[in-house]
Amino acid sequence: MLDRVNFPQDLKALSLEELKLLASEIRELIIETVSKTGGHLAPNLGVVELTIALHRALDSPKDKIIWDVGHQCYPHKILTGRKDKFPTLRQYKGLGGFPKKEESAHDIFDTGHASSSISVALGLAEARDRQGRDEVIVAVIGDGSLTGGMAYEALNQTGHLKTNLIVILNDNEMSIASNVGALSSYLSRIRLDPAYNKLKHEIEEHVKKIPAVGEWMYEVGEHIKDSLKQFVVPGMLFEELGFKYIGPIDGHDITSIEQNLNLARQVEGPVLLHLLTKKGLGYKPAEENPDKFHGISPFNIKTGESEDKNLPPTYTEVFGKTLTEIARIDERIIAITAAMSSGTGLNHFREVFPERFYDVGICEQHAVTFAASLALGGFLPVVAIYSTFLERAYDQVIQDVCLQKLHVIFALDRAGLVGEDGPTHHGVFDLSYLRHIPGLVLMSPKNGQELRHMLYTATKIASPVAIRYPRGRTEAEVNFLEPFKMLEIGKAEVLFKGKKVAILALGRMVEVSAKAAELLNKKGISCTVVNARFVKPLDETLVSSIANSHEVIVTVEENSLLGGFGSAVLEFLSSAGIQKPVLRLGLSDEFITHGAPEILLAKSGLNAEGIAFSVEKFLRESFNQRRIFSFHRLIKG
Repeated sequence: MLDRVNFPQDLKALSLEELKLLASEIRELIIETVSKTGGHLAPNLGVVELTIALHRALDSPKDKIIWDVGHQCYPHKILTGRKDKFPTLRQYKGLGGFPKKEESAHDIFDTGHASSSISVALGLAEARDRQGRDEVIVAVIGDGSLTGGMAYEALNQTGHLKTNLIVILNDNEMSIASNVGALSSYLSRIRLDPAYNKLKHEIEEHVKKIPAVGEWMYEVGEHIKDSLKQFVVPGMLFEELGFKYIGPIDGHDITSIEQNLNLARQVEGPVLLHLLTKKGLGYKPAEENPDKFHGISPFNIKTGESEDKNLPPTYTEVFGKTLTEIARIDERIIAITAAMSSGTGLNHFREVFPERFYDVGICEQHAVTFAASLALGGFLPVVAIYSTFLERAYDQVIQDVCLQKLHVIFALDRAGLVGEDGPTHHGVFDLSYLRHIPGLVLMSPKNGQELRHMLYTATKIASPVAIRYPRGRTEAEVNFLEPFKMLEIGKAEVLFKGKKVAILALGRMVEVSAKAAELLNKKGISCTVVNARFVKPLDETLVSSIANSHEVIVTVEENSLLGGFGSAVLEFLSSAGIQKPVLRLGLSDEFITHGAPEILLAKSGLNAEGIAFSVEKFLRESFNQRRIFSFHRLIKG
């Protein structure tokens, strides 16, 4: 069947049995591909029938489908002309794991973060109406994304404007109860049927015209109707926000979804279709462990197990175990996450200290302010959020935590290049958006062992703290039995001493810079290597000393060069009146694509060979510039 389907229009002539077979083949392709590339497996297996029904009922790309987050767009990509490229999923120069406008006209909006789809859909619908067009606009949002406040802001305005658009709620937390679903679907079809609505309007007008008692009878009838709806219609929240509600509907029944979509298209104003789906459907390990298979590295299809066992722990694991360990001796500690307990490593903490753990949903802004108030109340909250997601709570970090000098610890996972998830998930701006905030201590560990000491240190200083660390495994095993060390705030660590070049590196780049120094030393370029540790406060004493004893300073960071660690070094040298050639190595002023981290780092010049090459080139150019300058002085003399 999959050989017969290349674009959405190919679906329209297929029978129900053929569609079921197609759904099965799509699942097989997704499982086979993700087992090799890694990716979001469970979410995509749960929306296969929904995607088929959407593309049968609509005329994409004229009609617009907006996928919230976009991590469930694999079936959509397969059905919109990218089937043959699907094996390149998440690979460098291959298909992205999220919707990308540059890939296809069927991808309407680049997404990667949650809760934005209804806002996007409303904007497109208003633009359509203003220009007199007639396309259908659909937002597909999961129950998880619906926990985000932005979704409710958009629902509120959509209901107020009464704009024609369809919101599909992909609810994969509830089981399908056929009796409730059948009754609710029946009520929805009756309430939304055009003939019914016309008759209802006529009856209401006739009742209102009855002398003396008409208005009273109408108001009593409305009150009784609303009371009954509270019992029989599960979508009262959406009804109150101005939406017509349809559901719950079996999200794996293609015919039912398609029928209700066609019905929703006829309704004036916004409509919400509530679909019940099963995450991971079609692959037993994913059905039984949907959280584990939400986003997964390459795995063995037969066993469902990842193939990277017996390796050093991930930074995420080190953080989670260490925080749990510290919490045993510090009862003030409370852990907070925004719907990412496993992704941030807090699942272990949750098991040991359930009463001290909060998952606030996809609500990063609330998570930060909630943490601030807990700190105000005498506790020590640790907020574990991916670097790229903390961008959503920037105002709260400044206003509610740092301005008030509250002791909140931010654990920023996935700092730097995360790899295959691409630009929406790269955490490459945190140094730039955090280091200028007054009172915030900002640090980054060179390895997993140092992460343990940094986390311990963060609990001992009475100020806001942010620790940023990368995705992936540490360079070596971590000794969890080693006693904690209190690091001196703002003090860097000199790893190797040289004479000519001083390399100041941060985080994961420390190990890489040490390897680059080895390459340079073999070529007669003597290098000092410094583990900076702290971006703020910067070790100004060491930087000043190095500037006076070396010919060149090199800074290396896995962050945007604009406003990052290298900028901090330059700013200090300028304010101290120290003139010294400085080479800043980091990420250029662009959004980095997806691909394996080692490929992206190499393309950015942030592997050992790239750093060594850049240093050699800089030294050569600096020497030539000095020769030219001396020659000009000689001529002038």
